[in-house]
Amino acid sequence: MARRPLPRILSKDSAQIARMQIARSRELARTAADSATDVLHPLITISRGLRRLASVARSKWAETPKDKRGPLLFLTASVILVVSLMPYGPLLAAITVMAAAAWHGRDRTPPAPEGPDESQTERLRSLYEALVPYFSTAEDPAPLYAHGGEWEKAFAEHEFNDAGRVGHLVIRYPAYFPDGEPEARARIEHLLTTKAGRGREYHFEWDEEGNRLTVTALAPLPTGIAAQHFVTAPGETVLGFTDPSEVQRTLPLSYGEEHCDVPPVVWRTGLRSTEPHLLAMGHPGSGTSTLLRSIALQALRYGDVLIVDGGGTGEYACLIGRDGVLAVECAPTGALASLEWAAQETERRLVAVNRARQAGDPPPEDTRRPLWILLDRPTVFTHLAAADERRDPQTLLQVPLRHGRAANVTVAVAEQFDSTDVLSDVVRQHTRARVVLGPATPGQVAAVLGVPPHTTPLAQMPPGRGYARLGSGAVHRLQVPSTPDPYDDATSEADRQAVLGLLPPRATAGEAEAATAVETETLPAQAVTAEST
Repeated sequence: MARRPLPRILSKDSAQIARMQIARSRELARTAADSATDVLHPLITISRGLRRLASVARSKWAETPKDKRGPLLFLTASVILVVSLMPYGPLLAAITVMAAAAWHGRDRTPPAPEGPDESQTERLRSLYEALVPYFSTAEDPAPLYAHGGEWEKAFAEHEFNDAGRVGHLVIRYPAYFPDGEPEARARIEHLLTTKAGRGREYHFEWDEEGNRLTVTALAPLPTGIAAQHFVTAPGETVLGFTDPSEVQRTLPLSYGEEHCDVPPVVWRTGLRSTEPHLLAMGHPGSGTSTLLRSIALQALRYGDVLIVDGGGTGEYACLIGRDGVLAVECAPTGALASLEWAAQETERRLVAVNRARQAGDPPPEDTRRPLWILLDRPTVFTHLAAADERRDPQTLLQVPLRHGRAANVTVAVAEQFDSTDVLSDVVRQHTRARVVLGPATPGQVAAVLGVPPHTTPLAQMPPGRGYARLGSGAVHRLQVPSTPDPYDDATSEADRQAVLGLLPPRATAGEAEAATAVETETLPAQAVTAEST
């Protein structure tokens, strides 16, 4: 089967990724060149000096009048003859020439000025003065921070970027500063973000043992990585991409003739996963639906997908009727019926797997294929169910969430911050993989992820930008792949073709009717089996 070429995305982000790869290659080449230069430095110096001596001799010869060139050649030949007849003369002459070449070939470029320039010094002094009220007390006999004090003692390391802004800073602070209190840390981080320059994201690393704070200005994550077939194993889902220093793995991405490696945030599901279910939170337009669409396209490669769209905007219409898509429900009745079937299917799988293990047989084939349940804004159906005095659809997620890992069932929920209080306790307890997208306060991020992020959020964040935390792991910056609705008029042609190229083919009418008939016939039997067990 011929491999389908990946879509070519011509955008500023692809160019930015290509420049990052070129910069990395240049850095490796520069490191190798510096090592070779250190080894061959004496030979390079002597060669440079010989060229300069030859250039001086050539210029002197050109300045000599023609009537004096003959005596000059005779004098030079006489000196060479005398030196060659002397004991050790050729050796001494070679040593003299090499010494002269080494002297004339030395590096004469003036050394770079050490330390920051006047503007950088003023910026560092301003940072130091701003930190004095937070890192000093009246009882300190030898304060490290004092008005008009020496900032060189407080800042162990400092680097500036090409624009003259702070790029890296290591700050020493007194031992009595309460660095274990989140409120105290937040005040310092907010102050440094304001004074070091707004509009950038900063990473803060607190060293409580050494009383040091490392501040690093982070490069912006690329926002134009389109949806494509990522090189992952079954059970691995790419949530997005992060900083190279946060993960040890990279994924090769192809944009026609351009290739680059980008570090991903990989979510592992399945029988041995410790974070089998996911919860994504954000404000309207933050990209939570884009995240679910990206997960659905990746899940359809190895399993079946059931989608419940509470928003009712038709953002998943492109998946209706596709192979592997069991249903895309937007109405309360259909959502309730689909989730009832999902709960019964989870119980049926548990019973089948248990019987196979008791008999010493491998699990049946129909229980090995992953089943994905994707819910976008399920709290909308909760409000409608309460108004119509119906059952809350979230209560039907109890079985898939609690026993989904053993039955190879995965649940992913996307909700907005204004409906956080309506989410059920079952969803909160069993979704250990967490994602926060869009602009959010540090308190909102900490409430969802469990811990505050180590970076400062931007005031204006592009869609799909946020944070991710898998279980009890570290908090990663996240940029979701661009997976817009291909039927939306605002979608660019490149992104539309990228998403359409990943959609599975549509199921034929006969296959759809047969699947519906089989599902209708098997549901009562599954319900009876579940009740008997």
